[in-house]
Amino acid sequence: MKKIIIIDDSALMRTVLSDIINSDSRFQVVDKAKDGVEGLELLKKRTYDAVVLDINMPRMDGITLLKELQKAGIKQKIMMASTDTKEGAKVTLDALDLGALDFIHKPDRASECRGEDFTRHFINTLAAVAESKAPAPAKSFSFEEAKESRKVIELVTKSASKITGNKIVAIASSTGGPRALQAVIPKLPKNLKTPVVLVQHMPEGFTASLAERLDSLSEVKVKEAAEGDVLQAGTVYISKGGKHMHIVKTAGKPTIHYVDGPTREGVRPCANFMYESLMDSDYDEVCCVVLTGMGADGTEGIKNLKSKKKVHVIGQEESTCTVYGMPKAVATAGLVDQVVKLDNVAQEIIMSVGVN
Repeated sequence: MKKIIIIDDSALMRTVLSDIINSDSRFQVVDKAKDGVEGLELLKKRTYDAVVLDINMPRMDGITLLKELQKAGIKQKIMMASTDTKEGAKVTLDALDLGALDFIHKPDRASECRGEDFTRHFINTLAAVAESKAPAPAKSFSFEEAKESRKVIELVTKSASKITGNKIVAIASSTGGPRALQAVIPKLPKNLKTPVVLVQHMPEGFTASLAERLDSLSEVKVKEAAEGDVLQAGTVYISKGGKHMHIVKTAGKPTIHYVDGPTREGVRPCANFMYESLMDSDYDEVCCVVLTGMGADGTEGIKNLKSKKKVHVIGQEESTCTVYGMPKAVATAGLVDQVVKLDNVAQEIIMSVGVN
């Protein structure tokens, strides 16, 4: 069984989460800590298959603990337990920058954690984290670093100016996605010839913070897509958490439209809907990019899209994925045209769709 530690200042929450974890035969909670100080001492002594880490705790909070683990060179697979406030979303993204692999939105009341939906999502996320590769200690990605990384692809953009056609880029990502996207979106030039639509599996309240962070690092404009947005070249539209994003024609123009409804592939937003909505679009070609993530979201949508459109599929290479789930699924289905290391994804997007 996978050995799990819970670090949370609420005794009730520790008990509830422990019950959920131990109810699955794959996992066993072997240690608990009431704050970061206790947690750090345990993490120095033992290696766990996954760490469930609260953010807000006395004495030492989750962010400080992540920084201490970096200083000590301790690598652990960490899943954050986060709140849904805007400030909570920003702190969660900080945690992902500092090496946490994924997060769950923890309800305010422990009793709400016993619901079937939360239990399923919690266990699925825990499984992805436990089975993932522990990343090297990370540090926050700065605008200067983004600027430096863009120099590598300046030569690519010169030759990409000759590429023609009415195209669009559509990206899907999940576990490990927020950090992977920081290695892709900031490298895209502001004169990219196409719009970019993006589904990252995140709950409501978190995608706006992700868009703000990526926008601060990028030449291209990055925003949380709003209902009725008309797609513009050189802009990245991130699907709002908790809703399914479709691209529809309104007055002859490609427009964002959100649909409420049940999850698909266990997620909402679901990339399959985004890809399938492009089947009836006026785009000549769709550049589909599938990045790190658990599950198979994107595969069915791309397969259906290929029945109606010319599609070029870029899949993230296994060794650079936090979780080789979504890219593996699309590759196993025989849909991938290119398998690319994460650092090279941006240049391949540019070479596929071109610049103005």
